[in-house]
Amino acid sequence: MNTKNIENIIALAEDLRWQIGDDFHDNLAESIYTDAAKIVEDSVTKDNQKSKFRLDAKIDKIVTSRIWGFPIMLLILSVVLWLTIVGANYPSSMLSALLLDTVHPFLKNLGTNIGFPWWLNGFLFDGVYLAVAWVIAVMLPPMAIFFPLFTLLEDFGYLPRVAFNMDSLFKKSGAHGKQALTMSMGFGCNAAGVVATRIIDSPRERLIAIITNNFSLCNGRWPTQILLATLFIGAVVPQSLSSFASLTAVIGIAVLGIFFMFFFSWGLSKTLLKGEISTFNLELPPYRPPVFWKTIYTSLIDRTLIVLWRAIVFAAPAGAVIWLISNISIGNESIAAWSIHALDGFGFLLGLNGVILVAYIVAIPANEIVIPTILMLTVMVTGIHAGAGDGVLFELNSVTATADILKAGGWTLLTAVNVMLFSLLHNPCSTTIYTIYKETNSLKWTLVATILPIITGFIVTFLIAQIWRILV
Repeated sequence: MNTKNIENIIALAEDLRWQIGDDFHDNLAESIYTDAAKIVEDSVTKDNQKSKFRLDAKIDKIVTSRIWGFPIMLLILSVVLWLTIVGANYPSSMLSALLLDTVHPFLKNLGTNIGFPWWLNGFLFDGVYLAVAWVIAVMLPPMAIFFPLFTLLEDFGYLPRVAFNMDSLFKKSGAHGKQALTMSMGFGCNAAGVVATRIIDSPRERLIAIITNNFSLCNGRWPTQILLATLFIGAVVPQSLSSFASLTAVIGIAVLGIFFMFFFSWGLSKTLLKGEISTFNLELPPYRPPVFWKTIYTSLIDRTLIVLWRAIVFAAPAGAVIWLISNISIGNESIAAWSIHALDGFGFLLGLNGVILVAYIVAIPANEIVIPTILMLTVMVTGIHAGAGDGVLFELNSVTATADILKAGGWTLLTAVNVMLFSLLHNPCSTTIYTIYKETNSLKWTLVATILPIITGFIVTFLIAQIWRILV
């Protein structure tokens, strides 16, 4: 705001003071006058007068500067993600021990004692319950950490600065500057990121943000990235560099997702969603200490539990399907085995295999069960002695044992790299698809948001596989 505009506000306030006589309007005019005078006092410096020290302004010069703005933003996001991943390990292990190692056997024994036939016992407890338990154990702790941290940054006043920093980049891609916030929310959960697009007023730009939010690597996909980077990427470098190489690979996948978000935002704005880029006045609120209990309520009740409940609703039928296709046979082989053999050829073209493709098909409801499904299906088709039977999801505490199962299933470095890419570039989970439909009320745009990333995943993995086989 320049000095002339401020002087106009003061003049208007003065007119109101003299022209309006009743107490209410007089108080209102006095308030406007006081606010305007405060703006002048904070913003205008007279000749031979030292500028007034404002902590907010000093901080903003750093966090919104062209030199330090982006590094600080990436550092803060990295710290939030690191705290989320590391901090979730212990509660996830506790929930896993409780729900999978204690409650699951108890329910199985209870079903047997009641007299359930084997198929009903397996369907209910090895299928439906186990998938739901897995989603809760893997999904709840990261969201319970990420969303409060994200809300703290929002209440503190830092997130509007993120939107300010990235506004020019999103404008160049034909999108809205506030998409920076929805993108960041997507790193916790894509469904929550889709809901967060409500802050974008322009319907066209909001739709762009919704369609491209899946390119934010959500917390359901981080464990897959970290595991595969550790098992395969870290194994090809000296042990002293293993952790660094694994971390660099995971960060590289996340940055690649941001690149695809910008690329498709630009492409949509030039084709299906042409239109003028809207401008908006972004108010940078003062920094303020967050209200703790409000933060907890907003992040846990409004975000974590609602998203978790939707995931559970979709995970239950996924567990049922996984158990059924693994235990219902056609001839001498299960439906799962038939499907794997049918998709092996297509999977080879993509540098993947039939097991991986079937796992991603049946695990659409939740990314959290992809690796357990891959391990279970690999054991089923190879005959390796591991796990608790067909249709029973499992993971191993031993990294070496996990690597041995995957390598026995034909995994190579190419497979691991392309699964990491496909984990980033595949259709949204069922929870996100449902949320997209609820937010857009359009089957057309829901299909676009669902099909666009998976076609991209097929193209990218196919190209990588062909180039890899030519060069290696």
